[in-house]
Amino acid sequence: MIEYKVTPDLDHDLAHELYVASTLGERRPIDDHERFATMLREADLIITAWDGDLLVGISRSVTDWVWYTYLSDLAVRVSHQKQGIGKELMRRTQAAAPQATVLLLAAPAAADYYGHVGFTQKTNAWALAPNERITE
Repeated sequence: MIEYKVTPDLDHDLAHELYVASTLGERRPIDDHERFATMLREADLIITAWDGDLLVGISRSVTDWVWYTYLSDLAVRVSHQKQGIGKELMRRTQAAAPQATVLLLAAPAAADYYGHVGFTQKTNAWALAPNERITE
């Protein structure tokens, strides 16, 4: 039975191992210890899924609680995927800030998944990477 918890002080090593086991680590700076620790520490909402003592899923979000919740990371251990854990993490993320719109950027491999579970695709998102600058 999977247990879900709000986990504001998630252990760095447990999170690192989950990100590797879920493949999300391929797209996050998990080997930059300080940067990854800051990502965890500064998130407004971390919801975790546990199979006994094993961390099997995470939803990591930044939110103002009333307008937007940016779902930065959604990861489920490969061994535990296709069991509804990701959906439940998203439900609990939405329930934590029920007035807020949940917003996310999908990894290319997961782009079709979010429409399947109820998200509406938007075409007006923009990004400015750390190495990019505002132009004159």
